[in-house]
Amino acid sequence: MLMRLHNRRGFTLIELMIVVVIIGILAALAIPKFIKVTGKAKVSEAKTILKEIFTLEKAYFNEHDCYRTFADGASCDAIGFDLPEGTSRFQYKVESTDTTANFTAQATEAVDVDGSGSTTGYLTMDQDGGTGGGNGLTW
Repeated sequence: MLMRLHNRRGFTLIELMIVVVIIGILAALAIPKFIKVTGKAKVSEAKTILKEIFTLEKAYFNEHDCYRTFADGASCDAIGFDLPEGTSRFQYKVESTDTTANFTAQATEAVDVDGSGSTTGYLTMDQDGGTGGGNGLTW
C-alpha cells in the first residue's frame, strides 16, 4: 500500500504555485501592451473618418466655393457625411472662421479610447490636410 502512494505521479503544490506566478508575470507584461494596441486601433476610426470629411469638404468646395460646417454629433447631408453606424467612440464636427478659405474637422473622444482615464483627447485635420491632436491623442 505504501509503495503504491510513492509511485503516484503528479504535481506538487510548489510546482503549481510556480506556474501560477509565471503566468501572472507574463500577464502583467502583456496587458499594458494590449491596451495600447487596442487604443491605437480605436483612434484609427477617427483618422479614417476625418480623412473622409476632408475629401467630402474638398469636393463640396469645388462645387460651391465654400466649406460647410456642422456641430458635434451631427451628420451633414450637404457634403454627404453620415455618422458611423452604431455607437461611435468620437464626436465629429467641422468649424470655420471663414468658410470660403478654411475649415478644421475635429474628432473628440466620446469615450476613453487610449486608456488615459479622460475623454478630452482630440484629432484635427484642416483644409490643407494638416493634422493635429491633443490631450494624449496624436496622428
